[in-house]
Amino acid sequence: MADPNGKIIAITGAARGIGLATATALQAAGAKVAIGDIDEPTAKRAAETLSAPALPVDVTDRESFTAFLDGVETELGPVDVLVNNAGIMPIGPLLEEDDVLADRCIDINVRGVILGTKLGLARMVPRGQGHIINIASVAGVMPAAGMATYNASKHAVVGFTEAVRLEFARQGIEVSAVMPTFTNTELIAGTKSARGQRNAEPEEVAAAVLGLIAKPRPQVIVPAKLGRQLRLGPLMSRGMRDRMARWYGLDEIFLNPDKEARKAYDERMRG
Repeated sequence: MADPNGKIIAITGAARGIGLATATALQAAGAKVAIGDIDEPTAKRAAETLSAPALPVDVTDRESFTAFLDGVETELGPVDVLVNNAGIMPIGPLLEEDDVLADRCIDINVRGVILGTKLGLARMVPRGQGHIINIASVAGVMPAAGMATYNASKHAVVGFTEAVRLEFARQGIEVSAVMPTFTNTELIAGTKSARGQRNAEPEEVAAAVLGLIAKPRPQVIVPAKLGRQLRLGPLMSRGMRDRMARWYGLDEIFLNPDKEARKAYDERMRG
């Protein structure tokens, strides 16, 4: 069991939401955290509350991501854990989806994770130790109407993470995926919760990351009880799964979000 105390942890998309909650929890556990985000002003304000370094990073750009990791090593030392958290969630009817926004979703959620994992591994493998933690989503295994591109991006992260874990398991590297349910951050602005389900809080996801560092595992689902439900899914017939999706409201709740409530987030997703 690994103690997070003293570990150097770099987190992307850490200016707000799950990333900031994770940085806060890890620092409270004694880790040395570095906040990375494309939104420099917000990242700096967040970092001031933690007295942690804030560094700019565009996860879709190799030069920017490399500079981020270089900066973390200069400020704190070799990175023990990289948390690939940056991501966006466009929702709404597929035929109304902006192609530019769809491309950004794939670039940030998928290519950003792949790039970060490669760059992190390149530093960890020579040392024979390190941990890559990719923030995926239950959306990677539980599709919902109105978020097809987001579903696709998180499905890719789940598969990518497992393949990388298998490839580097014998080299002393841990690779894990965190799969939260819909979490109370800007990503779900203007939406309703699935029927009979509650949204997670960012602090719950942060606690899961902390637990993974202390005791590495391939995957963790937040909340844990949802994992039991998801494991039953493959045992059900297609018809039964469709009926359950309709009962939860997954056939409609992301098709007609409150556009005014999502306006600020939608604008920020476009960069």
